[in-house]
This record gives sequence, structure tokens and C-alpha cells, in this order.
Amino acid sequence: MNKKRPVNLDISTISMPVTAIVSILHRVTGIILFVGLVFLFYAFDKSLSSQEGFDQVVETLQNNFLAKFIIWGVVSALMYHFVAGVKHLFMDMGHFEELESGRLAAKANLVIAVVLILLVGVWVW
Repeated sequence: MNKKRPVNLDISTISMPVTAIVSILHRVTGIILFVGLVFLFYAFDKSLSSQEGFDQVVETLQNNFLAKFIIWGVVSALMYHFVAGVKHLFMDMGHFEELESGRLAAKANLVIAVVLILLVGVWVW
């Protein structure tokens, strides 16, 4: 083993390719969805418990900024995760495996996800 190999531990100097960023964001949005489901399940359970619970959830989602932000975050994560998942399905079928087409697919993934996230923001607010 060669002990004289260069080691770069300064993360700020490492240039991440767009394909790596898309992949990392896909994993991060999966974690956000997993954690966000706790809030969604709580609201769903409360809304099904009684008419008062339903009214309280509706009122909270209409008037509470934090609740709207959480809903926007979870639905935005879902939109990004869905778009990246579809891209991965196409890759599993043998498309976008070359370097340049993979970069274009990753950029398209980001653009489509940003458009969907903005539409979700308009819908929530």
C-alpha cells in the first residue's frame, strides 16, 4: 500500500458533479419523507378522531405558518424524490448511462423538481 498518496480533506475544495448532487438530494429527500410522515400521520389520526379534531387540523393548516412550512417541505421532498425516482427507473432500463446524457438527465431532474416545488409552494400558500 502506497502511504504517500495525496489526501484532500478540505471539503470546500471538492467539486461535486451534478449527478452526485442529484443522487445525494434523492437520499436526503427520502429521509425527509420518512421523518415528515410522523407529522402527516399525526394530523391524519387527529382529523379522523372526531369532527373537532378535523376542524382543528384544518384550522392549523390554514393559519399556522409552521404547519404550512412542514407540509410544503414534505410535499416538496415527495416531488423531488418522485422525479429522481423516475430518472432512476429510466437508468435501470439502460437510458442516461453515458456521461453526457447522465448530466443532462440530472439537470433536467433539478429543473423539473424546482418547477414542481414552486407549484407546491403556490398551492400551499
